[in-house]
Amino acid sequence: MSESLLANLLLLSVILINFFCLGSARLVACIRAIAVQGVVLALLPVAVHGLCAHSLVLGLGTLCFKGVLIPGLLLRAIREVRIRREMEPFVGFATTLFLGTLIAACAFLCADWLPLAAAHHEGLLVPVALTTIFSGFLLLMTRRKALTQVLGYLMLENGIFIFAVLLSEALPLMVEAGMLLDLLVGIFIMGIVINQIRREFSTISTEQLTALKE
Repeated sequence: MSESLLANLLLLSVILINFFCLGSARLVACIRAIAVQGVVLALLPVAVHGLCAHSLVLGLGTLCFKGVLIPGLLLRAIREVRIRREMEPFVGFATTLFLGTLIAACAFLCADWLPLAAAHHEGLLVPVALTTIFSGFLLLMTRRKALTQVLGYLMLENGIFIFAVLLSEALPLMVEAGMLLDLLVGIFIMGIVINQIRREFSTISTEQLTALKE
């Protein structure tokens, strides 16, 4: 299997995972899907740029953070707050999935308009990155549970990571490592917020935050 074909298969699986998360109410299943997406993204640098020290280090770091550590922290949070499903999203699951499909279609149509080098427009990297970023935004905006919104943040960052893979030969490794560190710090902060919401309101629905007064 050629490297370009493998990269395209990996990127298509990223889109399928996006659709699964947009259309599913099961939090545990969505966390595991995001973990699988992290594993897929860990393989992407090698599939795009071949076997080299840079790709291997980036892939290994991605596997540890996105595929193991962060999903493990989220599964632990799920056990502590005893929430299993997203019951009442702001927008229904079928509608969200339809909007996600429109986002993917627009991303594929508009990817060529970005001011990138001609070589960067080849393949699926740019449209899949755009699809993943805006799917993450969609998940953030349409869900009530703070944990599901964390998943939206993760999905959004995964889209940014795909762009980083596209430009990884031009970016120093420390910049990419810094992106992973920012992601981990963000997850820790969100975990603290989720636990605080749970203690104060006995729920992790962010809708309750509208009731706060000065």
